[in-house]
Amino acid sequence: MNLPEIDILVNRLQQGEETAFSEVYDRYSGALNGVVLRIVQDEDAAMDVLQDTFVKIWKNCQSYDATKGSFYTWMLNIARNTAIDSLRKLKKSGISENQHWDTNVGGSAGSIQQNTNTIGLLNLVDKLADEQKIIIEYLYFKGYTQQEVSDELDLPLGTVKTRTRMAMRELRKWFTLFLLWM
Repeated sequence: MNLPEIDILVNRLQQGEETAFSEVYDRYSGALNGVVLRIVQDEDAAMDVLQDTFVKIWKNCQSYDATKGSFYTWMLNIARNTAIDSLRKLKKSGISENQHWDTNVGGSAGSIQQNTNTIGLLNLVDKLADEQKIIIEYLYFKGYTQQEVSDELDLPLGTVKTRTRMAMRELRKWFTLFLLWM
């Protein structure tokens, strides 16, 4: 999909066109669901979070600013934040704890990898230096905050922030090249 097409789609979405919203859902729900599922690790909860994510996208599409990043990145941040909020609410209420892959019945880990990798994200993350890759995995796939990563890995917060920034710079460069190549 070239840039003018996505700009037109976003413009139609911001004008309140329901057909544009359907197109956005059809194009991005699989990838966003993969990211959400990676964080909440429960398919039913992931579907609820995905629905909440698209409600937020619909209600807040006017706040999208193309000068700050791509539309997909904007949606990805909404999905990620919604998933993390959902997970924290569940933890706070004591209903659920973050499950480990090996205890998740039904083998969801494979489908998560497949959904997330639809856009090539896992391949790009795998190219990062190990010190950056682990930070990205904790932040974006496990839903940790930078402070939680710092505590978990026993690293200074500044180091976590620097590695995150460096990793995001690399991912942005690779993802841009990937999109241009398509």
